[in-house]
Amino acid sequence: MKNLFSLILLVAFMTVSAPVSYAASTADAAAMELQDDTTTADETASLGFHQELKKRFIEGGPGFMGIVLLCLILGLAIAIERIIYLNLSTTNSKKLTQDVEDALTSGGLAAAKEVCRNTKGPVASIFYQGLDRADEDLEAAEKAVVSYGGVQMGQLEKNVSWISLFIALAPMLGFMGTVIGMIQAFDKIEAAGDMQPSLVAGGIKVALLTTVFGLIVAIILQIFYNYIIAKIDSIVNDMEDASISLMDLLVKNKK
Repeated sequence: MKNLFSLILLVAFMTVSAPVSYAASTADAAAMELQDDTTTADETASLGFHQELKKRFIEGGPGFMGIVLLCLILGLAIAIERIIYLNLSTTNSKKLTQDVEDALTSGGLAAAKEVCRNTKGPVASIFYQGLDRADEDLEAAEKAVVSYGGVQMGQLEKNVSWISLFIALAPMLGFMGTVIGMIQAFDKIEAAGDMQPSLVAGGIKVALLTTVFGLIVAIILQIFYNYIIAKIDSIVNDMEDASISLMDLLVKNKK
């Protein structure tokens, strides 16, 4: 009797657990399939972004969109060149001032000029010009420092105005594309003699796409432009502080 009861319990347990196990395995399989579908959808979306960008670029019209892209390329090229130049122009002015002071104390003007000659950057160039006129008088040295400081500032700001031009030009071209797209839309309405959405959609799409791309280019270049201007201001302030320190060293050396 006990064996029969145990057999009944075993059969009942197997009967109940089998559907549960099947349901669990089915749910796991469905979850894995859903995960695979999500991964495939994500991969498709990531791959489709470039295709979508290319499609929108072509729909915007090769004329204005090509000019906007050219503004972006030229602006980025100038910005990258300026950033590299400004980073190479950055000098540890405090260390340079200390080295020049030590050279003046130990070896005189010749040793100090040699230190400046072996150091890169506008601060070292200004120091060299001031030391080169130090044999005459302090006024001549000060004029040389001020004059050559203006020259170095011009070198730092070289081609920066082109970036601001491209920043202004890109959205203007986008707005021009907007106007032309609207004109094309109204021309189609006038030719058809009827106000149909399909006639206006193409022109409005061109108008919106050119505006969007022009604004994107302007935003990107504006970020680089502000960084470059901030870097130039930092170097110029460093040059002014170093020039004052140089004049103090020359006064001290004269005594």
